[in-house]
Amino acid sequence: MSIAPKKHFGQHFLRDTHIAENICNALQKINQSYFELFEVGPGQGVLTQFLYERYKEKLHLVEIDKDLIPALQRNYPLIKNQIIQDDILEIDFKKYCTAPFGVIGNFPYNISSQIIFKIVEHREQIPEMVGMFQKEVAQRVCSPPGSKVYGLISVWVQTFYEVKYLFTVNEGSFFPPPKVKSGVIRLSRKESFHPDCDESFLLTVIKTAFNQRRKTLRNSLKIFSVNFPALDSGILDKRPEQLGFEQFIYLAKMLKSN
Repeated sequence: MSIAPKKHFGQHFLRDTHIAENICNALQKINQSYFELFEVGPGQGVLTQFLYERYKEKLHLVEIDKDLIPALQRNYPLIKNQIIQDDILEIDFKKYCTAPFGVIGNFPYNISSQIIFKIVEHREQIPEMVGMFQKEVAQRVCSPPGSKVYGLISVWVQTFYEVKYLFTVNEGSFFPPPKVKSGVIRLSRKESFHPDCDESFLLTVIKTAFNQRRKTLRNSLKIFSVNFPALDSGILDKRPEQLGFEQFIYLAKMLKSN
């Protein structure tokens, strides 16, 4: 018996097996930087079938909808004890895996940004993520400085991960079809780069700047009451969307020291 999609979970079940296989193929670091994999929101298992075929006991499934769990357990018996009914935003990954792991999935649109921030929060454990999001969110994560959609999430993710927009998925690939297109992206952790600054303060600086994105940084960052002459005036006369993550790191270090 098929389970109807639930609106309150933001469910749009992927039904295009060609797209699912391409998402599976997008993983690059598994069996190199990590050996275990979490699929978030397996739903009816269209992507799961390809992951299970390749990775078997290395695969964990995280599904919030309890009604979908029995079918997943029947279809993927080797990992039935690795099928977790939980909310991706609430799950304690270390309860299930202490080693590095990858994350993959067709993510609910209504919590896309929160999922991405959780990935970054757990970056020490997550060398790679391949995910499908609402196209607008996927583009925002991958957009370069100067883009109209470049913002807080762009800077924060790009500080810690190399980002790549892989491909677009049309509405008809899902049931029920969403009202927007989707985009698949890959995040690959930067192994040799660590920002030499207070990371929580860095996030505060980025948030403060983009909360007033039409203002120059000289005006939006006045809240920190710093000695601006000690800073590069060329940076202060720019708007936040003109700065890359390296310049935000520089700003955070200078603001903190002042």
